[in-house]
Amino acid sequence: MTQTSVRDALAARQVSRREFLKFCSTVAAALMLPSTAAGKIAMQLESPKRTPLIWLEFQDCAGNSEAFLRASRPTAAEIILDILSIDYQETIMAAAGYRAEEAKKKTIDAGGYLLVVEGSIPTGEDGAFCCIGGRSAVDILAEAAANAVAVIAIGSCAAFGGLPKASPNPTSAKSVMELVKDKPVLNLPGCPCNAVNLTATVVHFLTFGTLPEMDVQHRPLFAYGARIHDNCPRRGHFDASEFVLTWGDAGHRAGWCLYKMGCKGPVTFHNCPAVGYNDNTSWPIKAGHGCIGCSEDNFWDFGLYNTANLQKFAPPTAYAPVQPQVETIAPTNAALLGGLAGLAIGAAGAAAITQLSKKDQPVESSQVTSDDLK
Repeated sequence: MTQTSVRDALAARQVSRREFLKFCSTVAAALMLPSTAAGKIAMQLESPKRTPLIWLEFQDCAGNSEAFLRASRPTAAEIILDILSIDYQETIMAAAGYRAEEAKKKTIDAGGYLLVVEGSIPTGEDGAFCCIGGRSAVDILAEAAANAVAVIAIGSCAAFGGLPKASPNPTSAKSVMELVKDKPVLNLPGCPCNAVNLTATVVHFLTFGTLPEMDVQHRPLFAYGARIHDNCPRRGHFDASEFVLTWGDAGHRAGWCLYKMGCKGPVTFHNCPAVGYNDNTSWPIKAGHGCIGCSEDNFWDFGLYNTANLQKFAPPTAYAPVQPQVETIAPTNAALLGGLAGLAIGAAGAAAITQLSKKDQPVESSQVTSDDLK
């Protein structure tokens, strides 16, 4: 294991001390830690000890690897490669074939490494759907997880099974968490995962020796603790019942809410509004397309343009109605107004007031369709 500290490696790249401390502060903020934590992060990253890492790929598109390599502020490829000793990563490693497998085996035998897994694991036909070096993905994962200190499932396929597990799941694909039971597993879902969240997770582990606090789906709370809807820049239009009804209509051009176009933001937990993608250049809703819920389990089976059932995920009081309310009148006031109206305009006016006083008929949330909400 190399003994060059992260600080030394950054200095060789002409990264100033000020820039290094700024990075530590940025990571502390991403992890929702107090500003004082930046000093502890800096101290740990200046230590010459570097933790080895093995990154496996199974049923995936390498989208998470590619997103990671294209990250910036700071460049994740530089920071993570300097923080860790990446001993095996198929997309970026120079070695191939037997040499690559030998390097991985040496790290596994030594133990004490972080294991990152990208892609789902096929279990059908004895694992024949995904073999590397003549071995099944199930076998490779079990071997690599044995001596790991922690496992990070990166991307929706590794975290929840993703596209390969979508109905009818022909390869009997499973998530990492379904197969690894004796090690701490953290899920970083997303299609792809945002490299900012990976960087923050790794730095948290190196600084505190533990994985970040997680929700019931083993997602770190700093990144998946709030609904996209809660921080969406279009939320005001949702509350005002201003919805896009057709791609390119006036509401779409004005930046109105995309809920009726199938946006899953109200039922998806992710920090996309805060960190964005590609150096926070943009993210789907900012670009004019609804969230597809890629950080949620089974999102491929949600239906891209199906309207999310809000009351299934939150009580009715959590959201404003998606239809304008019809004004109602209290019975006592209605009686008084009815009498005055009878004196003023006769029976016809009283009948109109009586009609107004009828309460709205509630609609069962399970019966709400996209047509009902238009």
